[in-house]
Amino acid sequence: MDAQGRGRAGDIDPADQWVLNPNTGEYELRLTPSTPQSAVPGPRRATAQNRSVAPERETVPKAPGREVPPPRRRRGAPEEPPGRRGRRPVKKKAKGKKILMWTGGGLAFVLVAVSAAGYLYIKHLNDNITAVSDDGASTGGFSKGKAINLLVIGTDKRTGAGNEGYGDSGSVGHADTTILLHVSKDRSNATALSIPRDLITDVPDCQTAQSDGTSKVIPGTTSVRFNTSLGQDGRTASCTVRTVTELTGIQPDDFMVADFNAVKTLTDAVGGVEVCLAKDIDDSDSHLKLSKGTHNLSGEQALAFVRTRHSVGFGGDLSRITLQQQFLSALMRKLKSNSTLTSPSKMLKLAEAGTKALTVDDNLDSIGKLKDLGLELGKLNPKNLTFTTVPVVDNPAEKTPVTVVLNNTTAPQVFSLIKSDTSFTAVKQQAAKEKAAVAARLKGTKSAASAVRVRILNGGADAGSAQETLTWLQNDEGVLKSENAGNAPAALAKTTLEYAPDQADQARRLADIMGLSGSAMKPGKSVQNSQGLPAMTLTLGKDFKGAGVPLTSTAGSTPEGVQKSTADKVECAK
Repeated sequence: MDAQGRGRAGDIDPADQWVLNPNTGEYELRLTPSTPQSAVPGPRRATAQNRSVAPERETVPKAPGREVPPPRRRRGAPEEPPGRRGRRPVKKKAKGKKILMWTGGGLAFVLVAVSAAGYLYIKHLNDNITAVSDDGASTGGFSKGKAINLLVIGTDKRTGAGNEGYGDSGSVGHADTTILLHVSKDRSNATALSIPRDLITDVPDCQTAQSDGTSKVIPGTTSVRFNTSLGQDGRTASCTVRTVTELTGIQPDDFMVADFNAVKTLTDAVGGVEVCLAKDIDDSDSHLKLSKGTHNLSGEQALAFVRTRHSVGFGGDLSRITLQQQFLSALMRKLKSNSTLTSPSKMLKLAEAGTKALTVDDNLDSIGKLKDLGLELGKLNPKNLTFTTVPVVDNPAEKTPVTVVLNNTTAPQVFSLIKSDTSFTAVKQQAAKEKAAVAARLKGTKSAASAVRVRILNGGADAGSAQETLTWLQNDEGVLKSENAGNAPAALAKTTLEYAPDQADQARRLADIMGLSGSAMKPGKSVQNSQGLPAMTLTLGKDFKGAGVPLTSTAGSTPEGVQKSTADKVECAK
């Protein structure tokens, strides 16, 4: 491509080729001098010719005492307040904010929005984009009125200058880094779900388009690493899409593939990304050597950073995933805060890097389509972008685990939250509210033990537990108005105490005696005891360890196991 095709001809600065169209209020790129264009307007005097073009502007009243008419306003623009003559038009400022909005996402929309930022010179950037068939694996493309599921795949293919030195130079290009980005229907939040490359899963049969125009079904394999869903046996990105759908139950709308060069070119384009290290890093495999503290990384150093794993965390792929999530958050913050995004010449550089870095599905095969996606993704506030990882455990089939398998307790919950379009940030906020509300149940006045009236049910505890508890409460704790009501209708995992609002003081006293947490207290309704009087219901669950043993102990509790971080927070690699 010649220099002029790249936005520079001879000594012409690209910034000088962007002009303001007075009819639309938008900047447009004029690549050749012969192309009809409007000069960049300055303050204009009202003339007869101008009045003939826009006669309705003659009705704008003159400022009191003025001899000369004020500068002409662009059609549809609000009247400028006094003292604004000679300043930049208001519309320019709004345009800058719009560009920042497009580039204010993270992860996939770091790439998408960078591409969208240069969409005004469509033909040139269209030529940069590589599109491949989705082979019917996706939904057929995102829709503006629905939630968006975008699969971002980072391949370990070593093509490109300088990349052959990173080992495994003959790699076919596996799915080395895979992130499923879910953006909510209302665009208020998003979840970026990292899928470990060493996760053992099934890769289904996949139909792929061949270079000669024919189609071929590549047989699936069972119990293999997730990363083999791309590259292995000729698999294309559509095979990875099918694997993600089978694994999570979530069908991606679109996909993007980026190689090693994407990290280098994008970080160069933005002038580097600032990362934080909690310790020194010296990784001979990734060629990264950095001291503790903050560093501005670009190009080869940035690539080395996202490839590092042996010098962070536990030295495995899961530790590298955390590092990559921190890096993507930092890149997103850099783009959002970088004032140079309003500079046309720098926008050109970002647009070039973004479009050349991507391979997309054929539903995103033009700048126009990428622009539409970028606008949707740009509506997101970065503080509501949550990074998380598919919950996994060490592979029990391996004596020395090097691979992982799904955590069958928490992974389905994560997939369900995403499928139901539930915000992880909202879940976190709601959990905090619920925790505060639960803790509040224990606060307040407590009745005397002798005033506590309760029926005791066995809901999964050892046989005889209800009678044992009754005896202990009456003889040792003075809860004389208690009775054994037998077995509960169904078994419960946790012990609960249900009570009516006017029994809250009794409930707090019994919770104090039993060692119950606020979460065990269930505001509800009272029941009648054998004497026909209102009573609370204490149901002993499977967690009950015996009369007099507090149930607030955390011994044996299972950690949540779902790692979360948000894109607006700065985290240091450990």
